[in-house]
Amino acid sequence: MTDYRHHWKDGAQVHHPCGKIVCIGRNYADHAAELNNPIPESPLLFIKPSTAAVHMTRPVRIPRDRGEVHFETELAVLIGRPLTAASQDDSRQAILGYGLALDLTLRELQSELKKKGQPWELAKGFDGACPLSPFVPAESLPQRNLKFSLDIDGERRQTGDTSVLLNPILPLISYISHQFTLLPGDVVLTGTPKGVGPLHPDQILSLQLEDALFIETRVV
Repeated sequence: MTDYRHHWKDGAQVHHPCGKIVCIGRNYADHAAELNNPIPESPLLFIKPSTAAVHMTRPVRIPRDRGEVHFETELAVLIGRPLTAASQDDSRQAILGYGLALDLTLRELQSELKKKGQPWELAKGFDGACPLSPFVPAESLPQRNLKFSLDIDGERRQTGDTSVLLNPILPLISYISHQFTLLPGDVVLTGTPKGVGPLHPDQILSLQLEDALFIETRVV
């Protein structure tokens, strides 16, 4: 499995083998509105395979000849212990770190799949579809109202704040664990705010999580 996720402990980087990436759709009301999507009554889950994960610190490679590839910036949560039918308190204790992710999406293909009532994985799970940052230890960040952003070529494109999540982090992780087990090394993506759009070669992406994490990368 790809060794892509790393977090800091006692000043050193700790690496983990790749697990599954569990995503939630339409967890920010403003993003659902910008794509004219209804807000689901319960969390809308889908999974990216481990092969979708790549280092965000390296250039972001987008597929050719598959239509527009859209960026969706999300807070990512690294799971550190097994969770099955977990409480919110269990979920809190299982969070190893927080980072940032780009949920890359083949938007035209996703639209076709939606029209047919089919799952989204073909549009969401291709190789390289989930650039991930390093993870910041959970104890070094606020326990709520985490803020993050994405700039493209110096222009602010997305701003996220977990205080407005339709499904907050701990209830979301608990809910997921009641559907299927989360394992150490799994990553939960918590949804994207409004402002998504297509990526183009040579764009410079600058991402920030609070004052704890800064990433700059280039689209190729």
